[in-house]
Amino acid sequence: MEPTQLKISLSFKQLTAIVRQLNSSEKMKLNEAIWDDKMDIPIEHQRLVTERIKKAKKDPTRMVSWEKAIKQLKP
Repeated sequence: MEPTQLKISLSFKQLTAIVRQLNSSEKMKLNEAIWDDKMDIPIEHQRLVTERIKKAKKDPTRMVSWEKAIKQLKP
């Protein structure tokens, strides 16, 4: 049996409308399929995150709660 290839042009709005019709299990499977790609994270990003983690561990007072961060970001 030959695989079927489809090329369907949809707007993002149309695609999200279709995804909303899926049940929870189907949405989870779709999410896993989307994020199953082996993405390479640039070394610069890895270094930046590692450095931020070190700073947070060295001085935990730098960290703020999610609730406080939201309040600070909202105008």
